[in-house]
Amino acid sequence: MSYFPAYLKMDNKKILVVGGGKIAFEKLSHLLDFTKDITILADKISKEIKELSNDNGLKIIVKKYRQNDIDGYDIAIVAVDDINLQKDIYNEAKSKHILCNSVDSIKYCDFIFPSYIKKGDLVVSVSTSGASPAVAKYLRRYIQNHIPKDIDKFLEDMKNLRDKMPKGKARMKFFDEKVKRFFNRQTKS
Repeated sequence: MSYFPAYLKMDNKKILVVGGGKIAFEKLSHLLDFTKDITILADKISKEIKELSNDNGLKIIVKKYRQNDIDGYDIAIVAVDDINLQKDIYNEAKSKHILCNSVDSIKYCDFIFPSYIKKGDLVVSVSTSGASPAVAKYLRRYIQNHIPKDIDKFLEDMKNLRDKMPKGKARMKFFDEKVKRFFNRQTKS
């Protein structure tokens, strides 16, 4: 079954990343595009994660995961190779209504990380529901090459206009025409 595409508001969401290696670093790099309320828990922390943590004010706890370490978090990312630990954390998370992602173990995931593009407020994500992360990656690159370079500035202008104009049909028509002109200019360039 496919995953439902949803964008989570990360304000006030506490995230626990269990793992301190290469995969944890990759997930942290993505999470930092959306939040900095992240704690890393692992018995060994890579140099890259230490640097990333220092640069972004992330909390690091150096120890092995134990039951209840997940308490107080809204989301858990399990970035370890130990399948039994993935399963244990996933089951604990489920019992406590905490969303969980176990890297490369769809069986122990409430959600997956899509391949995505972020330019300002624009976020475009591509997922194959875990069938082929490589397909998602290459499709993301294809889409990325077709996104206008100044889309982030255009969206910022649109947001400012939306705040100033009253809702209604006239506003909807105005924005539709403005977006149409923007994209028509892109195809002529």
